[in-house]
Amino acid sequence: MLGYMLSAIAEESGEQWSVRTAGTLVAEGSAMSSRTRAALLGIDGLGERRYGAHRSHQINEDDVEWADVILASEADHVRYVRAQFDDANSKTVQLVQFVRRAPIDVAFADQLAAVSDLDPSPAFDVVDPAGGDQAVYDACASQLWDLAKAFALLVGEDAPS
Repeated sequence: MLGYMLSAIAEESGEQWSVRTAGTLVAEGSAMSSRTRAALLGIDGLGERRYGAHRSHQINEDDVEWADVILASEADHVRYVRAQFDDANSKTVQLVQFVRRAPIDVAFADQLAAVSDLDPSPAFDVVDPAGGDQAVYDACASQLWDLAKAFALLVGEDAPS
């Protein structure tokens, strides 16, 4: 969900962000669930997207090397990525932790450095809606949308490409 949201924000604001999505435990090539799609369709501001084109992708070394920042929804995801990939420690952070703890009015690299030094915490988790009903997916999408907008405001024009 977050990847679609950040892409929409970048398009709307004219930012030159490149966004990839990858998971920590996925069935490679799986389509987006109908509840995820419905939750995304319910977010005003996302506009038209090709949700049917999405396929799940397991994060790999190429993704980590390519990324300037890896935003994770849960502490366990941060720990997984940092443990699996040597180059990931300084660029893998929890989204909520970044939004709440990144210093304001400094370069993105300084924001990322400050937050990547923090230990991930379940207190900053965005709860995975898997197994929940549509209302749970909708709530997750709403929370991620608010966080995506906050992330964009926080990093401003200095965001990663």
